[in-house]
Amino acid sequence: MTEYVILQNGVRMPKLGYGVYQVDPAECERCVSDAIAAGYRSIDTAQAYGNEEGVGEAAAKSGIPREELFLTTKIWITNAGYEKAKRSIDVSLQKLKTDYIDLLLIHQPFNDYYGSYRAMEEAYRAGKVRAIGVSNFYPDRLIDLYHFVEIPPMVNQIETHPFHQQAKAHEILKKYRIQHESWGPFAEGKKGLFTHPVLQKIGEKYGKSVAQVVLRFLLQSDVVVIPKSTHLERMIENRNVFDFTLAQEDMDLIRTLDEQESAFFSHYDPETVEWFMQLVR
Repeated sequence: MTEYVILQNGVRMPKLGYGVYQVDPAECERCVSDAIAAGYRSIDTAQAYGNEEGVGEAAAKSGIPREELFLTTKIWITNAGYEKAKRSIDVSLQKLKTDYIDLLLIHQPFNDYYGSYRAMEEAYRAGKVRAIGVSNFYPDRLIDLYHFVEIPPMVNQIETHPFHQQAKAHEILKKYRIQHESWGPFAEGKKGLFTHPVLQKIGEKYGKSVAQVVLRFLLQSDVVVIPKSTHLERMIENRNVFDFTLAQEDMDLIRTLDEQESAFFSHYDPETVEWFMQLVR
């Protein structure tokens, strides 16, 4: 079963996809093939992950019509700026073995992302990209970008999980009709997420795992999710979240877990920005 959200330009995007962040490039084709076999139709990768080729190979060999797949990739910081971004889009298309990318995002709000966005708008108009957006843009930079581009961003992919629910950012995204998408829906297991007593108790109530409860919570919060696993049984488990609905009292209980801060890093922190700059030297 696949449920969809409708982006502001009318494109249908699966509510639940498969993410390949930190999937070994040597394993990526196998993992994505397993995910597609398990029913996933949305695959999220990025230039920085080094595994676009694996996604492309798996998609090409899957036997699934291209129009039934939703492929996302992201422009990395070192490819920022109009000319570099433009070239990188064509490279990503080649690696993904496709004539078009369903969703193209700017990966980080650094370097000349306005130039990158112009290249994305051009690719969108040329039919190389069906939808465009950003990732890791906090409300201040998102609002700024929104008002100085010709085609508004359609998606913002940001860290979102029970301990960092992004309630304020979510309201901004709703105001500007930008789809909220989560990366790290399980907080990569930080803060004891998989053994958290509140989440475990709710899971027992529905006969579901903590992971399934978390995904269901995000889905019911109008957040698109892209959980990652290299194990087929977990991929299947993560997709099995459309046969139950969390009661309002359980949604409210999970909302009390929100610590309103990142479990990883803040783009407002100068040390974090310096760390990113070291990555791209």
